[in-house]
Amino acid sequence: MKPRITVLTLGVDDLERSLLFYRDGLGFPTQGIVGTEFEHGAVAFFDLQAGVKLAIWKRKDIAHDARIQQTASSPTEFTIGHNVNSREEVDQVMEQAKNAGASITLPAHDTFWGGYSGYFQDPDGHLWEVVWNPQWEILS
Repeated sequence: MKPRITVLTLGVDDLERSLLFYRDGLGFPTQGIVGTEFEHGAVAFFDLQAGVKLAIWKRKDIAHDARIQQTASSPTEFTIGHNVNSREEVDQVMEQAKNAGASITLPAHDTFWGGYSGYFQDPDGHLWEVVWNPQWEILS
């Protein structure tokens, strides 16, 4: 297996609400919901960078597709990191997420390791960290 991820799929409870959050609130480019002609196929894909896609798909449909039982979700299973190039950009993204309907779980703050970050949850509870690391240069 090569060390790469091409699609990160988030399980959601309300596909339309999540589409509005990511497309209209955060400005992620998408063709909208596709696959509605299939019983468990409705999904939306968002283009990220370098060929990576973010997908949103109903939790019940993921469980059906993977042949597993749907269980309770936990926001501490993983975080999604969004690194930026400045403290100001952290503040801007956090404000954008808040205006889009995110719950701010930890406002932007100085970190113990010399960076600056904050956390928010999307409408389905997925935990995002917006972070500036002075040791990393982020290419646009």
